[in-house]
Amino acid sequence: MSKGVLLVNLGSPDSPTAKDVKPYLDEFLMDERVIDVNPVLRNIIVRGIILNTRPKRSAEAYSKIWWEEGSPLVIISERFMEKVDQQTSLPIALGMRYGSMTIKNALQELKDKGVDEVLLVPLYPHYAMSSYETVVVKAMEVQQEHFPSMQLTTLPAFYSNPDYIKILSNSIAEGLKGFDYDHILFSYHGIPERHIKKSDPTKFHCQLNGACCKVNSVAHHTCYRHQCYDTTELVIAQLGLPRDKVSTSFQSRLGSDPWLQPFTDHEFERLGKEGIERLAVITPAFVSDCLETLEEIAMEGKEQFVEAGGKDYIHVPCLNDRDDWAGLMAQWINTWSANQTLPEYNIQ
Repeated sequence: MSKGVLLVNLGSPDSPTAKDVKPYLDEFLMDERVIDVNPVLRNIIVRGIILNTRPKRSAEAYSKIWWEEGSPLVIISERFMEKVDQQTSLPIALGMRYGSMTIKNALQELKDKGVDEVLLVPLYPHYAMSSYETVVVKAMEVQQEHFPSMQLTTLPAFYSNPDYIKILSNSIAEGLKGFDYDHILFSYHGIPERHIKKSDPTKFHCQLNGACCKVNSVAHHTCYRHQCYDTTELVIAQLGLPRDKVSTSFQSRLGSDPWLQPFTDHEFERLGKEGIERLAVITPAFVSDCLETLEEIAMEGKEQFVEAGGKDYIHVPCLNDRDDWAGLMAQWINTWSANQTLPEYNIQ
């Protein structure tokens, strides 16, 4: 069989205009793994309420971070793919879960090159219904409907892979260089608490109280909360960070249902009011900088922190197209190509 690789990231509207943002948000928010409610209710929430106001506000946010070449997430993903491509002999295609750069088009690109065995790489370090899982499910649906002779193998969530943790830690150390921080905040994308319960294969382990994360369980393979805290702990250990100066939070909640806490925006206010003057923020839920990191964290976050009394603030960039990160991905791909072996990661 002829092997190839499909990298998949979140996606982006085609332009920072309400006209292009609206269909992008429609596809994103109508995903049953993003807003996981009754389809009729989801349609009312998204198309009856959110899409009447959100596209304009989101377009304004996108316009703040848009590059001359296009969407930062798309451009970064393309640069990353090019660097990986230089280090492997396998054909590589890039698709997005949402937007015009579809998974179907990317698989067609691979098929046209004679590929019939694909390594699917969701560009998310952690497992969540609304990110990693929806990429895998969508890719499988497209493959079964349009490319039935193809075989898909999926790269596992790599949040605790030792080589990944080393590279993530190196990037953080470089980002912190010269910044005498009072505190480091690891901010991960938020998800509803019900997603944690739904992703628990045991249906009883995850209690969302912190204690369950310390008890080894098969549930940790799909527990986003556990995996985020694990990444923070592994980086603390790798860099020897002072534990009393590091904390974890969750950003970007939607609606009134319970979401993972503490909330990042609340932490900006709390830390500023408690006398933290110099804050560094890390966003390891993303491998590529995007709207949620460049605007929500780097811009809005700084404003919130300073208004609460803080003084100096930095956002450490995501891995983006770092040479060592592209090299590690190429190494994973080449190892899979040679002997079907996927990268190791530690489940605690």
